[in-house]
Amino acid sequence: MRHLVLTSLAILAAGTATAAPLSTVGSVEVTISPELQKKAADELGLKDVDRLAAELRRDVTRELERTGVLAGGRLELVLTDVRPNRPTFRQLGNQPSLSHESFGIGGATIDGQAVSVNGEVTPIHFRWYGSDIREAWTKSTWSDANYAFDRFAYRYGRGESYAAR
Repeated sequence: MRHLVLTSLAILAAGTATAAPLSTVGSVEVTISPELQKKAADELGLKDVDRLAAELRRDVTRELERTGVLAGGRLELVLTDVRPNRPTFRQLGNQPSLSHESFGIGGATIDGQAVSVNGEVTPIHFRWYGSDIREAWTKSTWSDANYAFDRFAYRYGRGESYAAR
């Protein structure tokens, strides 16, 4: 009886392991450019920028797994610039004249490269910043940067952002 239960559990575990979907993305790596690192340390806050890099990685991985673009390849992204819509906590602490009600146009710039399974390297450049200050007053601190990440992930996942310059 014990042998039958152990065998059943082993078969069930093996079936579960083979039924799990394989990742369609080899890897998505997001780094922060040295200029943005300095800007984060001096002005924006390191936690905020690290959180944004993690969000970019999550968004891109989700879209690539959904669409299967770059299956088995590697995506190396560099977060080059980000601008908040509202002051970050670090900015509020550094500049007493700012208020959380202050607002501006935000966004992000992403550079990098896609490396396919066969080793072909494709450069990537994506930039999106808000264009209408009248919309900025309704947004949270990183709304435009998050929108830029979503837009990049969506477009890249559908093959629309390869080497866009």
